[in-house]
Amino acid sequence: MTFQRLQSLEQWPDALHGGVVAIGNFDGVHRGHQAVLANALDDRGDAPAIVLTFEPHPRQFFQPETVLPRITPAPMKADILKRMGFDAVVELAFAESFSKLSAEDFVKNILVDGLHAATVVTGFDFHFGAKRQGGPAYLIEAGARHGFDVRLVDAFRDEEAEVISSSRIRAALADGDLSHANALLGYRYRVASPITGGKQLGRTLGYPTANMALPEEAPLAHGIYAVRFHRADGSVHNGVASFGRRPTVDEDGAPLLETFVFDFDDDLYGEDCVVSLVAYLRGEEKFNGLDALKEQMDRDAHLARSVLAQLSPLSGLDAAMTFGHGG
Repeated sequence: MTFQRLQSLEQWPDALHGGVVAIGNFDGVHRGHQAVLANALDDRGDAPAIVLTFEPHPRQFFQPETVLPRITPAPMKADILKRMGFDAVVELAFAESFSKLSAEDFVKNILVDGLHAATVVTGFDFHFGAKRQGGPAYLIEAGARHGFDVRLVDAFRDEEAEVISSSRIRAALADGDLSHANALLGYRYRVASPITGGKQLGRTLGYPTANMALPEEAPLAHGIYAVRFHRADGSVHNGVASFGRRPTVDEDGAPLLETFVFDFDDDLYGEDCVVSLVAYLRGEEKFNGLDALKEQMDRDAHLARSVLAQLSPLSGLDAAMTFGHGG
């Protein structure tokens, strides 16, 4: 079955009737989310596996004055779910009318008449309906009445017995603790954007870069990173990247992710690319002139090559996403 990314339940495909439906926001699709999602994929038999999620994130709807740094924007989330083996993701619009649905209307209109769900899988603390009136017990009772099974998955804890959450990952990324963020994700954190033109200063220093403008709220510390660079044609390359405002040459500029792709000479302008961030090498610094900057860039590139030469997958999902194996 070809993976489908849908934004509506109208004209719901017959091939997706009777499916196993995992429900959640799943921002980051981290190891905790993967425990819920794996449960939906296990023992599915011939039934379709579907993810029901919401756009924008409900927290963004209820707190519009607070910007929520997204770990995985909707297209990236859909790509990860496809790689995991799901048949479809439904990104329902979380708008005013949706927020006022009663718990029973959510069950009847969305799960039963919309998705034709045979099984619903979600976290143990899932709440739904206006004012969160529906909870796990209600969902189980509603499933008994309407003829679908319910599986509740306990919170997934890391090696320190702490619950893995999207907020922990955002905080780790913002603090420059990339290794911790990646460990919680179960794959290397990645960003996606079209390649834009720059001032080509890097080219004059021997380091031509592929530049990506990330969202202003991107949860990523300024600094230098060892990276894997993914082209639209599926090829994967090693590189070193700088994320920040370039204080030595352009202190007031907008933040950019500038990637120097090793052993590469091709035109990337306008191409949609992905960068997997493997290791945080150092923080952003201001140098006393271009010569000092160039010397440090040489050291950064050498260190990044060393780190990437020893790279191994964190998981099967990471093998597909970071290495391009089986993706």
